[in-house]
Amino acid sequence: MIKRICIVVASEMTVKAFLTRQIIALSESYDVTLVVNTKQENFALQNGLSVKVIPLSIERAINPVADIRALYRLVSLFRNHRFDLVHSVTPKAGLLAMLAGKIAGIRFRIHTFTGQVWATRQGFSLLLLKTMDRLLAASATHLLADSGSQRQFLIEQGISSKDKLAVLADGSISGVDTERFRPDKAIRSEIRGQLNLKDDDILLLFLGRLNRDKGVLDLADAFSSVAGRCGQLHLLMVGPDEGGLKNEVKSACSAYEDRLHFIDYTDKPESYFVATDIFCLPSYREGFGSVIIEAAACGLPAVGSKIYGISDAICDGKTGILFPAGEAKALAEAIEQMCSNSDLRNRMGEAALERTRKQFSTKRLVQAWLDYYDGLQ
Repeated sequence: MIKRICIVVASEMTVKAFLTRQIIALSESYDVTLVVNTKQENFALQNGLSVKVIPLSIERAINPVADIRALYRLVSLFRNHRFDLVHSVTPKAGLLAMLAGKIAGIRFRIHTFTGQVWATRQGFSLLLLKTMDRLLAASATHLLADSGSQRQFLIEQGISSKDKLAVLADGSISGVDTERFRPDKAIRSEIRGQLNLKDDDILLLFLGRLNRDKGVLDLADAFSSVAGRCGQLHLLMVGPDEGGLKNEVKSACSAYEDRLHFIDYTDKPESYFVATDIFCLPSYREGFGSVIIEAAACGLPAVGSKIYGISDAICDGKTGILFPAGEAKALAEAIEQMCSNSDLRNRMGEAALERTRKQFSTKRLVQAWLDYYDGLQ
């Protein structure tokens, strides 16, 4: 019988953005310990968690000395606490936790895949990172993917056998809080006022880290192409400029810079979803694309690249439009189709809202986590 659980993640943000509800629910039935890279003494209290938190430095980048040190600490921790189950999320935390769990003899070792960094790599980098995921998978007893298409990708790439790899509910790591993410006319008017938008302006939104793998430059080129034919179209990019791309985006959109908007950071993404008319995620790699279903819960149709993960979050032709990743011309055509047809936007937005509430609510995903743990033997 499972009593003691340890959840291992590399960053505070992973807990805050994706795991809080699951940890709270699990703590009602199990003795839960959270291992996380944090310097906050009151991390649990600040995030409403009644669990034990053990700080552990897990670096995102490959660092052999620091990684071996973290592995040694995890092995000692697992042996001392005698956990029944260890569950990891994020690649580096997963590799170290699954290896340490196997060395320490932990009975249940579970890792959740949320996307593969190596999916867009080549050469030695691809070989190294892919080998690390194979080692992770071999060290785990159970594996989860946050989308059906990602599961299929991992199987086809030889990372895991199909019998070992599962998807909870209909996918997504955490689902959507439909009380938080929902249409709101008052907030819509407030945010659009801050952006000096007119009632009939059409706002296209990207929300996430600004880097090349997210397809940000493709979006800039597509917007510049469509903006000349659709004078009401504006582009809003919300998120940190991780790749140092803001100036390149501005350059690509220089003819329409008065219709280009940036917000560097927000802790209320729902405010920008409800202010928007079309959401766009032109990413080259995604585990699922949780941001798409958050937008959908606010009634937004989406344009997204046709890759594993995103193809689970968007029903092509029903809740949005999929286009071939990396093809700015096809992206522009999809945006223009949305921009020129308000009935299409409204119809897809309503379908996206209904689908998200039915299939991807946080409540449903949390229950799926609990059922999965209860079913382990």
